[in-house]
Amino acid sequence: MSVSHSLMTAANADEAQVRRDLAACYRLVAHFRMSDLTYTHISARVPDRGEQFLLNAFGLLFEEVTATNLVKVDAGGRVLIDPTGLGINPAGFVIHSAVHAARPDIACVLHTHTTAGMAVAAQDQGLLPITQHAMRFHNRIGYHDYEGISLDESERARLARDLGPHKAMILRNHGLLTCGSTIAEAFNLMLYLERACQAQVGALAGGARVRMPSAESINTTATIFDHAEAAIANDWKALLRLLERTDASYRN
Repeated sequence: MSVSHSLMTAANADEAQVRRDLAACYRLVAHFRMSDLTYTHISARVPDRGEQFLLNAFGLLFEEVTATNLVKVDAGGRVLIDPTGLGINPAGFVIHSAVHAARPDIACVLHTHTTAGMAVAAQDQGLLPITQHAMRFHNRIGYHDYEGISLDESERARLARDLGPHKAMILRNHGLLTCGSTIAEAFNLMLYLERACQAQVGALAGGARVRMPSAESINTTATIFDHAEAAIANDWKALLRLLERTDASYRN
């Protein structure tokens, strides 16, 4: 029996499904060009094991992540299961563990270093509600000031404070973070946030005056997006079909 088969057999059905969904999320982030070599992370809570989490082995590209090579760690980042022997990036888990510890409602945390995300993170005004995508995050996004590479565990309290009740945060001078009650939600939010940042960078690049929508239209749009569960679920099914057509090895 292979190591991969043994690991998936040992995992209960719920954990096995989370492993497949998390691996799919890594592949989708790579597909949409939101990865950063072997850096940044997506973490997921192990079902019925509130203090255990899955994330990528340090040294694998996102397109190499599979359901069985994900690393299992505890709340302190101590490795419990690591099929690759590569361990994890400790700086990454400081950020993720802060969110998971403070928000038991959160099952998945996604963090990126994209060009557009870093650009908006470096802009003093933050994310502007100048596009429909950006309006989704109006009054629904936190901001965390840069404190250096996240190796200091004391930063976790400030990360949790700055995220507050939201499911998205801009890490100033650093990148983007989203989280969700499901892996699908965390990915959906990140794709929208990334596109909003791309649009903002493009709109401001030409130097033209940016048109700001009415406060009423911004608030109404944001409220509509608050009830997107069905759309998120449908999108996730479509995204999994995309992976099945292009490369289903994430399930391995």
